[in-house]
Amino acid sequence: MPLSSIQPDQYDTLLENKVQTIREQFSEFGVTNIDSFASPKLNYRMRCEFRVWHDGDDLFHIMFNQQTKEKVRIDHFPPASELISAVMDDIIELLKPNEVLRRKLFQIDYLSTLSGEILVSLLYHKPLSEEWLSECKKLKQTLSEKYQINFVGRARRQKEILDKDFVIEKLNVDGKEYIYKQVENSFTQPNAKVCEDMLSWAKNAIPYQGDLLELYCGNGNFSIALADKFDKVLATEISKSSVASAQYNISVNKTDNVKVIRMSAEEFTEAMAGTRAFNRLEGIDLTSYNCETIFVDPPRAGLDDETVKLVSQYKNIIYISCNPNTLHENLTELYKTHKVEKFAVFDQFPYTHHLECGVVLSKKD
Repeated sequence: MPLSSIQPDQYDTLLENKVQTIREQFSEFGVTNIDSFASPKLNYRMRCEFRVWHDGDDLFHIMFNQQTKEKVRIDHFPPASELISAVMDDIIELLKPNEVLRRKLFQIDYLSTLSGEILVSLLYHKPLSEEWLSECKKLKQTLSEKYQINFVGRARRQKEILDKDFVIEKLNVDGKEYIYKQVENSFTQPNAKVCEDMLSWAKNAIPYQGDLLELYCGNGNFSIALADKFDKVLATEISKSSVASAQYNISVNKTDNVKVIRMSAEEFTEAMAGTRAFNRLEGIDLTSYNCETIFVDPPRAGLDDETVKLVSQYKNIIYISCNPNTLHENLTELYKTHKVEKFAVFDQFPYTHHLECGVVLSKKD
């Protein structure tokens, strides 16, 4: 994203243009009314990744122009959260004179929260020695005078943690606070304010309907917020680190009606169809769940054909999509059995063509 495209005074017009494009793209499914959720115009990204460039004694963040592949020096990045913006300035000045910490450093990743915590990952083309560890501890001590900050050092087949590799986020949804453990190098929602809107919309998009089945649950972001709308929630996720975070989040939020299974959506589809048996389902009686509603938040590739067939069996569907094109492909099939009740867009990535979409579908009579 070119920095020149970040024009807050044009934001409302740019968003409306994106919404109109979505309205036209999905008109064949009877979509006319679209709920639109705007992003903060600046400081909306809670995680950022930058390459770093060494130029003599100078050291600075860079990004690459996607079209020309040329490097662009980044001294100020308006989309970054205010916390990231402050830390990235301070950390560069402290790294510049420190030969141990700056040598062979090629990337810095930042993960921040609305709750005021930040995690910085330093990536290297060298092994991380005891001397590096000692210097990084000093860096953390210095910056801890201003910030709630922790560090991770990464090199090939090596990971050093000072003192933890996660942050604790706190999101407010309809007046209720939810706590989420977000682990370094794992997926988290990049725009926390829009994430709060997404959770609120999903929470209110459909009336109570027995139990909920969720595929692609990640760290339990939606599962936990939706839990009090259903008797029980059965959720699946393939990533071990995400499942571990989900279990932590279930516990810390005192959510006692959510069960997470480490399975991919494709595996769960096979289990439901009876084509494969899985030890991971041992002790879980799938027939004890009265799931009339299914929630899916798939990757950019959307739902595969077999999962679409599984999803189409449910009375109610809530579909969150980060790719309108694959959502359109899936709706072409789902529209044969379901009708669109609600449609929303969430502007996770301002000043780009990307829009997150949310759809509620119900079984046709």
